[in-house]
Amino acid sequence: MSEIEKTIPKNSIKNNPKIMRAWAFYDWANSVYSLVITSTIFPIYYSILTTAYEKDEYVKETGQWIKVPVRNLIKIFGKEYQPDAVYGYSLTLSFVIVVLLSPILSSLADTIGNKKSFLQFFCYLGATSCMGLAMFTGMGTVWLGLLFSVTASVGFWGSLVFYNSFLPDIATRDKQDSLSAKGYVYGYIGSVILVVICLVLIQVCAETPKQAAIYTRVSFLLTGAWWFGFSQYTFKHLPQFGQVKDQLPKDLVLLNYKNIFKSHAEQGGFFEVLRDNISFYIDIVKQSFRELFKVGNHLFGDRNLKYFLTSFFFYSVGMQTIFLMATLFGKSEINMAQDKLIMTLLLIQIEAIIGAIFFSWLSKKIGNTNVISITVIMWIGACLAAYYLNKENPNVEYQFYGIAGVIGLVMGGLQAMSRSTYSKLLPTDSMDNTTYFSFYDVLEKLAIILGTFIFATLIEHYNNMRYAALSMTIFFALGLVFVRFVKTKSN
Repeated sequence: MSEIEKTIPKNSIKNNPKIMRAWAFYDWANSVYSLVITSTIFPIYYSILTTAYEKDEYVKETGQWIKVPVRNLIKIFGKEYQPDAVYGYSLTLSFVIVVLLSPILSSLADTIGNKKSFLQFFCYLGATSCMGLAMFTGMGTVWLGLLFSVTASVGFWGSLVFYNSFLPDIATRDKQDSLSAKGYVYGYIGSVILVVICLVLIQVCAETPKQAAIYTRVSFLLTGAWWFGFSQYTFKHLPQFGQVKDQLPKDLVLLNYKNIFKSHAEQGGFFEVLRDNISFYIDIVKQSFRELFKVGNHLFGDRNLKYFLTSFFFYSVGMQTIFLMATLFGKSEINMAQDKLIMTLLLIQIEAIIGAIFFSWLSKKIGNTNVISITVIMWIGACLAAYYLNKENPNVEYQFYGIAGVIGLVMGGLQAMSRSTYSKLLPTDSMDNTTYFSFYDVLEKLAIILGTFIFATLIEHYNNMRYAALSMTIFFALGLVFVRFVKTKSN
């Protein structure tokens, strides 16, 4: 970044159509991870590869035989666990890593003015990890699958810290709802296109189960390539941001690998520079968590932000956990066929596009908090309906389709409204937007850690997901209560 670019007033790039389009386009690039890896192809692939065999079970109510999967247990430190529970715990681990890293990295970004560089780093980590999932070929390599699943999750969610923090930098408050929704719409459309391509490979081009497995792994390669390739448009047009400070190390060694190979003779030698760097990074770690708690105290000192963030935490426990575990629910609880399950999840994505647009429009009529309240109530209804699903019911698939339709509609609306509502509640033209959104991100990840841990623990204890789905209604209900205390101008 040039010195001229560093000094460009932030207001000069607000509402710039090219910059806003480039920002929204990152959703097009990275959302393929959410659909291919989180929601559809990888969870189904994981379920198939961790299934030992299927047994026949007779259902008296329908007089029919059904197939029930028997799973391979995964041994950890001498104890065996259900594979779905292990998958849930691996997601929990990935979010713990993000929670620990994001305050430190956002503090670094604000200090040395390279917010976009950190966005790129996490983007590339996530994209290459998606490609690494192609090395997961069976129970013998299940740990590779879980490892790359964790690092892909870290890359995706880590990048969102910096991506989301650009929103108040590049758009005025009156534009933030529509721009946030536009990003999600781009993401839903892009991810649907790639999933359709992957399905053609797996369902049409593959003639045998072995070929289908190969094309599934090709899908993971395509996902990483899509994420990496399309993000270049964003990185080309998105400006750097950050409050650049004068007291930087003599050479940033770890963040600029080229400096590692310099002699640094004019600055006292390599070890002198290294000591300067170590001191700098230690100070950054201390400063980042001090700043996080300081920002937290400041945000919770504001009445509206206090109630919104509390509400956001509780309903995020339910929303994000269900989103992450929905595919395994359909596969494990009602043994839904792979093609039907994927088509259902595609329907969710298409409906999410409609939901993001519709609820963005509705927010102009009735206000953001009213829209959030409506979507949370619909989430509660979906959770209750999921609990009462019975795989022995001959109409269970149609019931699942109905629940999926509701989830798709409200998922797009609630995600878009949450991001834009928080952005509009923040101080105008603040230099701390990365830190503010780091706190937002940490809060969301703490919610996911809690949600996935509860979900995985209930699966391990009861050996089914219906109780886990029911438990999420408690968090949605708490989120609904707190959001009703938020008062904004748009209300």
